[in-house]
Amino acid sequence: MMDRPQDLILIVEDDVSLAERLAQGLREAGFACRIAGSVRDAELLLDEAPPALVLLDMGLPDGDGAALLENIRGRNADLPVIISTARSGIADRLGGLEGGADDYMVKPYAFEELLARIRIQLRHSERVQLQRSVGDLTIDLPSRTASRGGQVLDLTPREFDLLAYLASLRGQVATRQMIQQKVWNVRSAMASMENVLDVHVSRLRQKLDGPGHAPLLHTVRGVGLVLKEKE
Repeated sequence: MMDRPQDLILIVEDDVSLAERLAQGLREAGFACRIAGSVRDAELLLDEAPPALVLLDMGLPDGDGAALLENIRGRNADLPVIISTARSGIADRLGGLEGGADDYMVKPYAFEELLARIRIQLRHSERVQLQRSVGDLTIDLPSRTASRGGQVLDLTPREFDLLAYLASLRGQVATRQMIQQKVWNVRSAMASMENVLDVHVSRLRQKLDGPGHAPLLHTVRGVGLVLKEKE
């Protein structure tokens, strides 16, 4: 069965021969592909056409793939990223996965295995786009509703947007600047924006972490906010 042709894969790989072979195989499987040989090229392509998945090499000529991965997560917390690298150490694997990658493959690998893992990540991504969960909190994106312990939360549109964005980060901390950019689309620092954010966070926390519920919305002092179950 052919995959949907609209599924665009961004291959970030500085080995031109390998990148072309991967692209050819993926195109034959029904995917569209674009190739970036550097961090800079990848950032440009991410801006031009958001992909459905990124296949990311860690050793790039103008920087480390870990920095690009962090950039990708700041742009889109739900975008599937599979690391494709020769780095096989346990520390490298853990660093990549803890840094936000969804999967980690060590070169050389069988193309059939890569294809299977890409399909798994894309199926998971489709589900994530519809619903997100954190503990007993469920967020339904199509209906723009959220419930905790089966009880629907009475959220304003902006409170829902804030909650959905924090949930999309999967336990990673969101800085105030990230929240302002992603939820309010404000890119410059403004004192009034700080006050608006504080008010919305306070109201959301009251509705989300009410009596009988363990806190999910946490403030990381000096950094920002994180939505997760207490460890």
